[in-house]
Amino acid sequence: MATERGRFDRGRGEQARERRREQIRERREQARMQAREQGLAADAADRSAERAGKSGPSTGASALTRSRVRLDLPRAPRRSLLPEYDPEAFGRLSERVARFLGTGRFIVWMTLVIIVWVLWNIFAPDDLRFDQYPFIFLTLMLSLQASYAAPLILLAQNRQDDRDRVNLEQDRKQNERSIADTEYLTREIAALRMGLGEVATRDWIRSEFQDLIKEMDERRLFPAESDEGDR
Repeated sequence: MATERGRFDRGRGEQARERRREQIRERREQARMQAREQGLAADAADRSAERAGKSGPSTGASALTRSRVRLDLPRAPRRSLLPEYDPEAFGRLSERVARFLGTGRFIVWMTLVIIVWVLWNIFAPDDLRFDQYPFIFLTLMLSLQASYAAPLILLAQNRQDDRDRVNLEQDRKQNERSIADTEYLTREIAALRMGLGEVATRDWIRSEFQDLIKEMDERRLFPAESDEGDR
């Protein structure tokens, strides 16, 4: 009887397990079907939105559906008519130019070029002169050089201001940390002084020993008086 009952219980346990497995499989199939239906619905909405966009102005619902569908995708880069450049590289170039413009070498070279330009266009043959008096082309070149030099110098100054601001911020943080460390050390030194105030010092111990030695010497010299005093 016991063996038959055990077999019956085992059979019931196996049936229950099979039912659970079937239920899990059905749930998984339902989840897959729902996900597939949602994907198909999203694709259909996307297609309808694209058709509506091609045929005419899109409605608010189609725009919302399209934005919801494409939230997980990166935005496409916009086309720009302006040329692309590296701001950091351009800033370094402007600093080099501004650094060169602020040197005496640039002044000497510019002075030599202007002198040679003027002398050539005054004393050279007429066929070889390319900028006669009043040197309009030279004036144009100097104006062009000044018009480009001023923005480059301003850009270099702005970069230097940014670096100075960062350095000042770092110095301020470093000063705050130094002040905090100094206050902490001050509190620790004050606590040590307060603790040492209650500790026996070398001078106090020496004075106590001296008093004891004097008292012992007095007892040796006058033992009777010390005994009476004790009594």
